[in-house]
Amino acid sequence: MRLYHKILKGIEAMINMQKMLKDMKKIAEETNTTIIEMEGMILIASINNQVINTMNIMQISEDL
Repeated sequence: MRLYHKILKGIEAMINMQKMLKDMKKIAEETNTTIIEMEGMILIASINNQVINTMNIMQISEDL
């Protein structure tokens, strides 16, 4: 009876570990998606900044 109980406890521990790993994988996937979205926003901001800088330089050139 003790061996049976010990085996059941081991199986339960493995199931709990699998659930935790599944949750961790889901969190990692969500984090990855957020990082990709942030990279896109940073890229857009960088492009916008380059355009504004170019326009400012062109305006300064015209003013000279």
